Amino acid sequence: MIKLIAIDMDGTLLNEKKHIDKAQKEAIHEAVEAGIKIVLCTGRPLYGILPFYEELGLSELDSEGYVILNNGCSIHKTKDWELIDQVNFTSDDIDYLYKFSEGYDINFTLVNDYYYFNIDDRKPTDELITDAGFVFSDITNISLKEAKNGKHKIIKIMFLGNPNIMANFQKENESILKDKYSSVLSQPYIYEILPKGNNKGTGLKKLAKKLGIKQEEIMAIGDGNNDIEMFEYAHYSVAMENGTKPARKAAKYQTDSNENNGVAKAIRKYALNYSE
Repeated sequence: MIKLIAIDMDGTLLNEKKHIDKAQKEAIHEAVEAGIKIVLCTGRPLYGILPFYEELGLSELDSEGYVILNNGCSIHKTKDWELIDQVNFTSDDIDYLYKFSEGYDINFTLVNDYYYFNIDDRKPTDELITDAGFVFSDITNISLKEAKNGKHKIIKIMFLGNPNIMANFQKENESILKDKYSSVLSQPYIYEILPKGNNKGTGLKKLAKKLGIKQEEIMAIGDGNNDIEMFEYAHYSVAMENGTKPARKAAKYQTDSNENNGVAKAIRKYALNYSE
């Protein structure tokens, strides 16, 4: 029996216009009413999920809810948005990673739950401006010195730029970066760096342990390369039809696209056992 469903947002719960379709909300409500815990598991920071969580009405349905954010690097209770688990970068990490951005026309962006911090010697790229808008975060320019002073509790670091540049950046640097950090090309224009050993799968494992939910009682739905570790952990893994090839390969099952209520169909088929 499925007791927890972890749901990615962009490309999964959200359609291409960044909206939640009515059918998706209805299926989520049906799952909660059946006693299943719904957990948004996303690369977004806290500010990037608040309007959607309110729209879903989950606070009213589940007074003991949780969300997994920043690709597994932070977990919040939804009752008062208390932070219950978080991993951060050190000043040495920031200094080391900044050097990888030199020589590329890209942004080196630091993320906490509230802001996108742009090192102020770089003009924000169109990709950075667009992505910050998607997650309702302000872009704040800071110096590299301030970024390293420990005040801002950096959870995630992103390199952002034109997809062609980012593909080249990944090719030239990934083998080195993966020795010290967890990393993923989460979007064609974003290469994300997380503290070593952290991802959506580890975040989901931490939360499941806290809640006393077994691995075989967990379902995960996603579309991207940053969902693969979540798929590997969850007993029921469902990829969206619009998902990346590696994500679809990693999942046990496949559902319809984010434009055709794929999340709702997966919940009803695998968790609620409705016949199609």
